[in-house]
Amino acid sequence: MPTTVHVIGAGISGLAAAIKLSRQGFVVHVYEAMQQAGGRCRSYFDAQTNLVIDNGNHLLLSGNQAALDYARAIGTEAGLVGPERAEFDFMDLKSNARWRINLGSGRLPLWVLDANSRVPDTSLRDYLALMPLLWAPTSKLIGDTIPCNGPLYDRLVRPLLLAALNVEPAEGSAGLAGAVVRETLLAGGKACRPLIARDGLSAVLVEPAVELLKRSGPGVQFGHELRSLTHAGDRVGGLNFGGEDVVAVGPDDVVVLAVPPRPAAALLPGLKAPQNYRAIVNAHFNYAPPAGMPALTGVIGGEVEWLFAFPNRLSVTISNGDRLVDAPRDQLAAAIWAEICQVAGIRANLPPWQIVRERRATFEATPAQNALRPGPVTQWKNLFLAGDWTDTGLPATIEGSVRSGNRAADLVLALSQA
Repeated sequence: MPTTVHVIGAGISGLAAAIKLSRQGFVVHVYEAMQQAGGRCRSYFDAQTNLVIDNGNHLLLSGNQAALDYARAIGTEAGLVGPERAEFDFMDLKSNARWRINLGSGRLPLWVLDANSRVPDTSLRDYLALMPLLWAPTSKLIGDTIPCNGPLYDRLVRPLLLAALNVEPAEGSAGLAGAVVRETLLAGGKACRPLIARDGLSAVLVEPAVELLKRSGPGVQFGHELRSLTHAGDRVGGLNFGGEDVVAVGPDDVVVLAVPPRPAAALLPGLKAPQNYRAIVNAHFNYAPPAGMPALTGVIGGEVEWLFAFPNRLSVTISNGDRLVDAPRDQLAAAIWAEICQVAGIRANLPPWQIVRERRATFEATPAQNALRPGPVTQWKNLFLAGDWTDTGLPATIEGSVRSGNRAADLVLALSQA
């Protein structure tokens, strides 16, 4: 019966596994290569803007049950805030048109029956055309499954799927898109209320977990990059962190490897893993939003895709951003600020800003790359995988990260009860 678990990686998936196992009475050691936890989901002080900013803007929905359960477990569910109803504001930069989609508050998508709640210029027939996504296999393209044109696609489906898949939707996996639609639009407004970590991702999803693990056990050891694994038959027998820093893995110990795909593949030769990635560009501006501005606005017809209004800053997210990773920073900041001014209805000079470009933000959510995602079980009986890049059935999201950590923890629990 294993009583000690070694979790490699303190991103959201590793923290989720560690928290769940710690609550079950296991002694959990967490090792993190960097000097901070959270992976791509973290906050830090940025001297250029004089603000604490997030590495990337992440949005949760009220139907992301695994992520909400994780926040509840670390005592921070109240830090995820949003409107009381599932309402989403949009603006088209080219036409200056604005609209609000009201998904209601129930468990059924009855909003599609109300012309005042639907996307402008759409009919019920447009929404029924999305139904093939619900049963599409992951091997099929979205572009071969539903029409990728028209008001509904341009004003809702494309923005939603682009944010979720981080690829142009037409080239994305229809099966992954179907999972997103089933758990959001099809689940009614009760599952679609947008939630944002207003005080920062680290404050809500990362630091409390690290503190909880510290109080309940060995905690997180930073600056520990796993260099190699040693094996004892069909089990992992040791963790080599470089030089003489070797941790023995007892015969009853278990290892959860919760690192990105590249280091995972380096540690486990022959591991099947996604090889292509897409960038995400985030921009942050030290400018307090105008009174009454929505916390989240979808933007159509420009570079900006989603505009977040935090109490002391305006931030944007641009998915599938490979085209922008080498763009001159000053020009990019000025262009984004011009679009923000149009959406927010303000006239202001460019304030202090920061551009954050994640070149390898997520795996490429295409059928070919999705087929390379491994499951959590490995050839070693005491080694399990976690991460949003593993086969969670979802794209690379916070919800997928937490589910992968929970799944690895469940396998450890099952092993302990065998």
